[in-house]
Amino acid sequence: MNEIKYSSDVRSNTYKDSTNIRKIVFINEQNVPENLEIDDKEDQCTYFNLYSDNKAVATARFFPLDDGGIHVQRVAVLKNYRHKNLGSQLLKYIFKFAKKQGYNYVILGAQDHAQNFYKELGFKVIGKQYQEVGIAHHDMKLLL
Repeated sequence: MNEIKYSSDVRSNTYKDSTNIRKIVFINEQNVPENLEIDDKEDQCTYFNLYSDNKAVATARFFPLDDGGIHVQRVAVLKNYRHKNLGSQLLKYIFKFAKKQGYNYVILGAQDHAQNFYKELGFKVIGKQYQEVGIAHHDMKLLL
């Protein structure tokens, strides 16, 4: 059974579960330095986790932009739970949540290897390739 929980409180268990997934995926698997992964936007974001049988297995966060959009970041799924549509399920939940809140678009910086995943959700590549923590990215946008 899958459940999605969210919180903007950095003292919440939801936030702690999110950072745990991020540390496993980004710091341990992708060698992102911890001081870049845990950043100065932590207390400005809303964190979303997908729980499978009460275990946090997927996460993402967003922060609002000044022009009516949201910036989604830190999308991660634990290795043993990938390719099961859990990331898509979590992001679709976030899109519905954001739309209900009055936001009209989503932007994110996608690692290039994940572009097709985001394209299947309706995102379009915008801008040129750039490097972030040594990983090739492109910004992508989805209208809600």
